[in-house]
Amino acid sequence: MEQKVIISIQARQSYPGCEPERMELVTEGTLEDRGESGVVLSYRESELTGLEGTQTTIQVRPGQVTLLREGAVNSQMVFEEGKRHLSAYQTPYGALEIGLWTRRVRSSLDGRGGDVSIYYALEIEHGEAGKNQFRIHVRPAAPDQPT
Repeated sequence: MEQKVIISIQARQSYPGCEPERMELVTEGTLEDRGESGVVLSYRESELTGLEGTQTTIQVRPGQVTLLREGAVNSQMVFEEGKRHLSAYQTPYGALEIGLWTRRVRSSLDGRGGDVSIYYALEIEHGEAGKNQFRIHVRPAAPDQPT
């Protein structure tokens, strides 16, 4: 069953020779427990993230998190602890090949909410671009108030 949720995302990006960048986003979305297929979290990106017009879907299964973006930006990013995955990252300006070397994936997300944290190294066109980590906290949205 799909339910409305509040999603809080905290991200930290570290690039060689630069100060780490931090970002925090709080948005509304949906959460659906699909049993053995895992838990699916979905939300619309906004102007704040620079991805306005993009739908982000995060599928969480034991040991693996897949992040799909469709719209202004199209990509599929697979995070699996101890593994490297390659994917195309399609932007309005062209496509990039990115590599994700996932160092750590932790999840307590279920149909009621919870947390996901991922730490990974990012490669762009086969060159290391930096180290990233993000934490997602999901909680049920407050029921609509009668007017």
